[in-house]
Amino acid sequence: MTKEEKIQIAQDLSDRLAKGLNFYITDASGMNVAETNAFRRMCFEKNIEYVVVKNSLIKKALLPLGDFSEFDASVLKGFSGIMICPESANAPAKLLKEFRSKNPRKDKTIKPLLKGASINSDLFVGEDQLETLATLKSKADLIGEIIGLLQSPAKNVVSALQSGGNKIAGIVKTLSEKEG
Repeated sequence: MTKEEKIQIAQDLSDRLAKGLNFYITDASGMNVAETNAFRRMCFEKNIEYVVVKNSLIKKALLPLGDFSEFDASVLKGFSGIMICPESANAPAKLLKEFRSKNPRKDKTIKPLLKGASINSDLFVGEDQLETLATLKSKADLIGEIIGLLQSPAKNVVSALQSGGNKIAGIVKTLSEKEG
């Protein structure tokens, strides 16, 4: 591969990462062809882009996106594949968990491993972060919860006024009848 081709690959990857800023770096080394194909198929079905790229090209692609130096020590070593999903921050984590549960390995190793992730420029390093990432809520989910919380007090006030209004009207009517 020529230097120009490598530069172009790094630039293309950088553009794709910049669009979403939700990406996971995994280690799928040791997976056989059938496992790799099944993993790629699941990624495709869930609209998650999965590419295997050399670590040096990943580093070059990340340079214009910010400070990813935390990834240099442990994440960008060995075999690396990138899962890119601009729509959802937790979809790749859920996919990793689902793939592992559906495809247990005979040697009892967990593959693919989560090496690191970037969610809206927040960095998560290590396999132990997978559960945290899987439980992240999407922006739409959070907005829905906030709207629900904001509507709840208003609904309670309206309900109380409506039920209380009937009571007040009944009391006024009873009092007016007693006077007469």
